[in-house]
Amino acid sequence: MKSFLAKAYLWVLLIMLYAPILLIAIFSFTEAKVLGNWNGFSFGLYRSLFTLGSHTSLMDAVANTLIIGLVSSTFATLHGTISAIGIFNIRNKKIKGTMSTLNNISILNADIITGVSLFLLFVSLGVTQGYVTLTLAHITFCTPYVVLSVMPRLQQMNPNTYEAALDLGATPFQALWKVIIPQVKGGMVAGFILSFLLSIDDFEVSVFNLGTNGLQTLSTFIYADSRKGGLTPELRPLITIFFLIILAILIYANVKSAKQKKTSKA
Repeated sequence: MKSFLAKAYLWVLLIMLYAPILLIAIFSFTEAKVLGNWNGFSFGLYRSLFTLGSHTSLMDAVANTLIIGLVSSTFATLHGTISAIGIFNIRNKKIKGTMSTLNNISILNADIITGVSLFLLFVSLGVTQGYVTLTLAHITFCTPYVVLSVMPRLQQMNPNTYEAALDLGATPFQALWKVIIPQVKGGMVAGFILSFLLSIDDFEVSVFNLGTNGLQTLSTFIYADSRKGGLTPELRPLITIFFLIILAILIYANVKSAKQKKTSKA
């Protein structure tokens, strides 16, 4: 009975999580303007979404989201990896514990607090809000997640390999690039994917740091669109496409990770 209830609870939870996404995917194949009305099967919304000039503001928001997500994820991965290596190599346990705690606090901190804090920082420095401030804000809140992804890889690594590389004549940079980076690459990839997804999903940090010059991300566009009394129907196929792409990336990453584990065991 306990096993049955546990499995039933899991299935109910999964249905509650994915039923709304499935509903959006189903109604993306009809041209009804209101979600829930079925006007017959059609690819009209998909054609309309990719028709040039028909939804300029929506596609601009998507482009901004992807560009900011890729740039911020790249810099957050580099910054987070270097930070994780630095924290890992601190010999003083108290300082090392303090740095790890500070990194975790920024993860547990509410996004709205991070967004307001960065907004006040940029205003006090006189920085004009726009692409730069929004990208910097995304790098700031994504970096701790990369540190958290890379740190376990460093803890699993044999510390003697780095020292051996130095003893064999490698420079510190060569030892870093050829010894440490290959061993933490899996954590870097996971941190990059997580940062990219967090950047796409973010609303609280973005809404405070995008400025008033018309810059929109997908999350802020959806929020502004919903306040007009309804959502643009083309958002349904767009959300479906995003979900399928993310699902494919996660499946690929898990399959690749499983193959690497089998290879290492063999």
